[in-house]
Amino acid sequence: MTLSFFDQFMSPTYLGIPLIAIALVFPWILYPSPSNRWLNNRLITLQSWFINRFTQQLLLPLNPGGHKWALILTSLMIFLLSMNLLGLLPYTFTPTTQLSLNMGLAVPFWLATVTIGMRNQPTAALGHLLPEGTPVPLIPVLIIIETISLFIRPLALGVRLTANLTAGHLFIQLIATAAFVLLPMMTTVAILT
Repeated sequence: MTLSFFDQFMSPTYLGIPLIAIALVFPWILYPSPSNRWLNNRLITLQSWFINRFTQQLLLPLNPGGHKWALILTSLMIFLLSMNLLGLLPYTFTPTTQLSLNMGLAVPFWLATVTIGMRNQPTAALGHLLPEGTPVPLIPVLIIIETISLFIRPLALGVRLTANLTAGHLFIQLIATAAFVLLPMMTTVAILT
């Protein structure tokens, strides 16, 4: 059976269950569950220490008003980290190479930042639609262009992230295929590759 290079990015299934569903549920199992014990076991202590240190490092450059984002940013980063590490295991795939997952994460976060920016600082948020020092005849055109670029931003960033992840995996597979093909013809070059 001949596979193309891009078959590695299809969402695989096992016994009719899409593996992306398992990959999305698996990291949530790793989160510590709160308990009312005086002493926790080693796993919960290690998880709590890691989350506390990660949150401290994340919030170090932020002012106190930004600390309310700690829970969602920390959980997002741990979720992405565990999913990408899960993709390193044999016979698995990295769910972040799927455009649907990247867009599913990009659009709500983009919408939340735009909505909160419009609610908390409307003049600064609307000020981004018109660069300073714009000539008067260009003002309507620039507002339309900046509004379109604002709405295209999550799509562009999601596609770019997916393309970067896909390009890395594809490049590794191309090098491995080249080394495998060169092995009988030029053994030294194949080993160096």
